[in-house]
Amino acid sequence: MRLYLRLLKESFVFALDALTNNKLRTLLSLLGVTIGIFSIIAVLAAVDSLDRKITKDLSNLDKNTIYLMRFSFAPTEVPQWKREQFPNVKYDEYVYLKSTLTQTEEVGFQLFVSRETLKHDDKSVSDVNIVPVSGEFINIQGLEFERGRFYNESEANSGKAVIVIGDEIANTLFGNQDPIGEDIRLYGQRFSVIGVLKKQGAGLFGDSNDTSVFLPVNFLRKMYGDNNDAMTPVIILKPSSGVDMDAYKAELTGKLRSYRGVKDGEIDNFFINVFSGFTNFIDGIIGQMNVMGWIISGFSLLVGGFGIANIMFVSVKERTNLIGIQKSLGAKNRFILFQFLFESIILSVIGGIIGLLFVFITSVVATNLADFEFVLSYGNVFLGTFLAAIIGLIAGIIPAITASRLDPVEAIRTGI
Repeated sequence: MRLYLRLLKESFVFALDALTNNKLRTLLSLLGVTIGIFSIIAVLAAVDSLDRKITKDLSNLDKNTIYLMRFSFAPTEVPQWKREQFPNVKYDEYVYLKSTLTQTEEVGFQLFVSRETLKHDDKSVSDVNIVPVSGEFINIQGLEFERGRFYNESEANSGKAVIVIGDEIANTLFGNQDPIGEDIRLYGQRFSVIGVLKKQGAGLFGDSNDTSVFLPVNFLRKMYGDNNDAMTPVIILKPSSGVDMDAYKAELTGKLRSYRGVKDGEIDNFFINVFSGFTNFIDGIIGQMNVMGWIISGFSLLVGGFGIANIMFVSVKERTNLIGIQKSLGAKNRFILFQFLFESIILSVIGGIIGLLFVFITSVVATNLADFEFVLSYGNVFLGTFLAAIIGLIAGIIPAITASRLDPVEAIRTGI
């Protein structure tokens, strides 16, 4: 054990000598490893951070939540010209399903509408995400409040002019003032603020509850009717816990086909989008990002490995005389082999640590500049160090074997 510890110490000293005595050559050789490790770990850290953000943003939603509408979340075999003929879901269909579906916790109705500008006195905020929904939405999405409340069933059904606002909207329009009971102008009407949501942070696709407002869907239905092309309706269903999803979707399909009068042999003119399918689609994209990151970064690691191998061949050449002397004094081939192998690994690990340091700095800067938390996990730090060591091992094995097989007499003569 002492022999290997001394060997490791000597190899570390030789590696440092290579760094200090041949700065430019060593820098160029380590650059490939540094860039390779930086590329791989940066991609993995970004993907991990994105995965955490997705998990956090979607944690309040049941994976079995269904979005019933004329559009599909995923690729479909139904041709586009056929999909364009599908009718929008209707409010009366929402009422029908709510009263007839079994094994269902909640059924809600939502309209997707364009972004608008909100005003309060002389202050305004533009590009606001407007979310007109029925009263069940709070139980489907699990909204959390800083103050106030969500609108009740009576307010939702009557389409009362009440509104729930996000944290950023509240800060922009009211500052330190309590927004509850204050009025906001939207669609040329006055809405009374009844609730302020807790701060959420940046949303998965740019939107978040912080920059959103929620109002009774029936307010817009009374104002614009049910046949406005600028609004896309969706029925949101939350099945009971533990339900057989295949049986549930079959029941939902049968009831809606019957209500719409779809004949036998005709395809469904609606899509049942299960939320788990959407998350699986996102997971597939993340997996593809990981694979592409590994492929692209692998070329950098390959170049880095050649750089390390090059510096080790040069090191063997420069220390041929020393190798001959060590062998003449009794050093075995294994000692010489491990000496150069350890040196190669140490050089590569140094390059990897520099790459990890760059990832850490980048993650700190990116987190401060963007409203998104980039996390460099201990697992990725270990993986980066391990990869660097493996690159050093592979790159140094041939030069180390070459050095260990040198004839001591020829080595000393060559050195002289």
